Amino acid sequence: MRSLDIASTGMQAQQTNVDVISNNIANMTTTGYKRQRAEFQDLIYQNMRRMGADSSDAGTVVPSGAQLGLGVKTSSISRINEQGTLQQTSNSLDLATPPIPATAPSDCRRPDRS
Repeated sequence: MRSLDIASTGMQAQQTNVDVISNNIANMTTTGYKRQRAEFQDLIYQNMRRMGADSSDAGTVVPSGAQLGLGVKTSSISRINEQGTLQQTSNSLDLATPPIPATAPSDCRRPDRS
């Protein structure tokens, strides 16, 4: 029954992925919405045969060993911070700012260099 438990973790992770994608589609026309992405990680591995173990009485060695993965889980749902497309408006008070770099320079000065 272990194989069904392992498969069920994959189905639960895929359901989370579908939920995140459907949320992105539902909100794609919302102003200022940042899309999201589900990220996954492996659960623990069980060593079935350790690396470098003897595989027979003749002394042959298994170089890679054998591991059995026990499933997957959602590690995080991260927001993708990208600038969207700019839209032309007829409002004279609307403005667009350039994207702020992820790493701001350590030497911040005014435009007059003071």
